[in-house]
Amino acid sequence: MFDANTFAALVTLTLLEIILGIDNIIFLSILVSRLPAEQRPQGRIIGLALAMLTRLGLLFSLTWIMKLNTPLLTLGGVDITGRALILFGGGLFLLAKSTHEIHQEMESIERKNDSHQPKIKPSFWWIVIQIAILDIVFSLDSVITAVGLVNQLPIMVAAIVIAMFVMMLSAKSINQFIEKHPTIKMLALSFLILIGMALIADALSFHIPKGYLYFAMAFSLSVEFLNIRLHEKKRRAGHHD
Repeated sequence: MFDANTFAALVTLTLLEIILGIDNIIFLSILVSRLPAEQRPQGRIIGLALAMLTRLGLLFSLTWIMKLNTPLLTLGGVDITGRALILFGGGLFLLAKSTHEIHQEMESIERKNDSHQPKIKPSFWWIVIQIAILDIVFSLDSVITAVGLVNQLPIMVAAIVIAMFVMMLSAKSINQFIEKHPTIKMLALSFLILIGMALIADALSFHIPKGYLYFAMAFSLSVEFLNIRLHEKKRRAGHHD
């Protein structure tokens, strides 16, 4: 740990794990927001704990991960691998889930106006199962990145554990911010659709650099933050008048 190269590798890999975990936190925050307020902290902790266990489990299964890149069959000149199947299935699940969540958000407005319509309470463990399914997909690229960047297992384990603790500390704030600003929640769901499409494209051997996705997300968020600031200024000016 006191070696300069080791410390630099740990810091770099930890930062990368946090960046690669942003989509995981967004998805988790949106799902957890469906739960009653008293169950949300437990849902966040269990969700991120599952993500950490998934990443560590994949990390200790390096031989199996490498076999995932071995072609199982070829269709139309495209090699179908185990990794491609996982990414394709995860991408479809993310597209379906994000579209469903957008539909639910639209319906929730109608429910508020219709007091006679019963509210459906989601199952805590069904939310946890959905988080666990996507954790596998989100963890796959994260672990492959870790293996490609560092060849020392203790450093990879330490980086994943540190990154997860940072995400646990920030998940509540992110969840509260998304809940406070409905437009941010819609934007986050749109990001998940974008990520789902990227996973499907990657599974079909059409790789979209993550930098492009992160730039698009950062640009959209910057515009939305400006809109939020503008609305707040207008509201303050209205109160002043």
